[in-house]
Amino acid sequence: MSYKIKIEPETVKDIQKIVNSYDDQKINLGKKFYNSLEKAIQSLKVSPYFQIIYDTVRCYTMKKYPFMIHYTIEENEKIITIRAIFHTSQDTDLWYRRTTVTTSSSSQTNS
Repeated sequence: MSYKIKIEPETVKDIQKIVNSYDDQKINLGKKFYNSLEKAIQSLKVSPYFQIIYDTVRCYTMKKYPFMIHYTIEENEKIITIRAIFHTSQDTDLWYRRTTVTTSSSSQTNS
């Protein structure tokens, strides 16, 4: 059974910043990143059980790009909530600051 995907509003901003940054480096590189991200999310929908990094937060390392998808699983509802997309070199304190202001009720749902 496939899981539904919810994306936190702050994560949508993360994605847009990353896409813009890649596009600044080379035309269509942002689109390539976004396509890779979509493939990663599709993989998570089918097989979401990757390593737990913080409490209940799991991380999936993207192929070809140095980013990790931070997400949680609501098993009873079959929902994966994508909480952040961070560069692998970013300070983990950024994640902790993010978790103190992020709320699940303000998420966007994608099927």
